[in-house]
Amino acid sequence: MKHILRVIIAVIFIASGFVKAIDAVGFSFKLEEYFSPSVFNMPFFEKQALPIAIFVVAIELIFGFMLLLKIRLKFTLSILIALSVFFGFLTFYSAYFQVVTDCGCFGDALKFTPWQSFWKDIALLLGLLLLWQLYRKDFNHENNGRAKTIALISFVIAMGMVTAHGIKHEPLIDFRDYKIGTNLISEKEKIQKNPSEYKTFYSLKNEKTGEVIDVNQDDYVNKEEYWKEGSPWKIQEGKTTSKIVKEGYASEIMKFKPENLEGMDLTDAVLMAPKALILFSYDPLNADKNILEKTEKLLQEKKDTYVLGVSNNPNTFTQIPKAMMDATAIKTIARSNPFVLVLERGKILDKMSAEDYLKN
Repeated sequence: MKHILRVIIAVIFIASGFVKAIDAVGFSFKLEEYFSPSVFNMPFFEKQALPIAIFVVAIELIFGFMLLLKIRLKFTLSILIALSVFFGFLTFYSAYFQVVTDCGCFGDALKFTPWQSFWKDIALLLGLLLLWQLYRKDFNHENNGRAKTIALISFVIAMGMVTAHGIKHEPLIDFRDYKIGTNLISEKEKIQKNPSEYKTFYSLKNEKTGEVIDVNQDDYVNKEEYWKEGSPWKIQEGKTTSKIVKEGYASEIMKFKPENLEGMDLTDAVLMAPKALILFSYDPLNADKNILEKTEKLLQEKKDTYVLGVSNNPNTFTQIPKAMMDATAIKTIARSNPFVLVLERGKILDKMSAEDYLKN
């Protein structure tokens, strides 16, 4: 039984690390959320999110693989237990205070709610503690062997190459809604046919009893006891929230909405174009200016093609028509900064870093 449990837990850590290794930049975006002022307020770590992401991924992969092969088992279990405690704290904080809606445990491949992530971490922690008890007599009688060492080194090199490719170019496997081959027009139609529904919830406090309740907008209007003159119930300022009451077709593509500087929606123009080349930058201040200029110049020369530069800064582009879009929405499309998206009547034909586009 202990061998099966060890293999299952090892595979979970390897799978979690592998998904994040493919898209280390995407995982760094998630860490930036944790380090942001609204969560832990750690601006220094926010700037170092990518190196930290690579470090966490390496810990998961290396020690998950070491657990699989039973290499230095006592040390390996100690590290993984500490990692589970750390992740458990993060996910509990996210769930309890509702500050980060998705921990990014399995990247974009598998989504967990904060509470699901927390209980997953607790289950892993209990499993690791059980393994410690089951294997404690074997700690001083390990036979690591040369074959295991070679396998570990080969694994580390392979995962390093996968991670480097995702950082330098784009992820080898794309788990996002904007994967190549996706038809944005069809996706938007699905969203329109089955939209998510939200309601406003008021936090009401009874000034006589001190009781606090959450009431949705319909109940508040329909029940006079909440709003009629002399009612003890008062809306607490700053605590009104919007909550989803019906989950519709979930897709990040709903946020694809480039607008020109006058606020005109350019979505239809982009999606209906026989061919469109869109140059994106979600962080133009830290983008390579030389690459931006060269890519703009190359796109400007394209004939019979809808060309557009999209950023969260109106001063990013100088040679091609420009539009604005939220930086987070841009990051969801691709990880490179800047990058080029190739569309044909709304269908994604390709996407790549601007540097790779210049080489093609």
